[in-house]
Amino acid sequence: MPKSEGVLYRLAEPQAGYFTTAQAQGDHASRQQLWYLQQTGAIERAAHGVYRLTRFPAQRFEDLVVACLWAGPDAVVSHETALIVYGVGDAMPPTIHLTVPRRFRGRRPGITVHLAPLEDDERTVRDAVPVTTVDRTLVDVAQRSDPDLADRAARVALATGLTTRTRLRRRIHGHEEGQRVLAAALASA
Repeated sequence: MPKSEGVLYRLAEPQAGYFTTAQAQGDHASRQQLWYLQQTGAIERAAHGVYRLTRFPAQRFEDLVVACLWAGPDAVVSHETALIVYGVGDAMPPTIHLTVPRRFRGRRPGITVHLAPLEDDERTVRDAVPVTTVDRTLVDVAQRSDPDLADRAARVALATGLTTRTRLRRRIHGHEEGQRVLAAALASA
């Protein structure tokens, strides 16, 4: 394995085998080295500025990792899409939902980008996917989506231990719509 490929492997491993051009260049892999690795089949282009190591095993939710990398280092999967990552949603939504804490102008079919502040304690990584925490996800869905979906997902998250009533109550404090929608799930848990 060429030296640059080893560097890229260490970079891409926690990201389901994917990396961005900017990340690679930050780890001293030049554009010429990336071009060479692409020509030899060691890497393949997944999206604009996002590459995949071809020998890296396939991962669950690769499309979500690619979407986050495309949107930038502070992007996370959110809303209904995050419910699927946690296993508390009904089905993958027709578009991938991402949240970014800064202005973002990129557009891609099949991706909805939400602009909202994100604190460090509202983001995590699950199955190599940067994602909003369960509590933040439930509040986002309760405020902007189907109330029945939010209620069902909250009940499952509480029953499976993904969150607690205390943590969820703390997160919905000050979010009137979230409190209204999630009240029944909190009362029954």
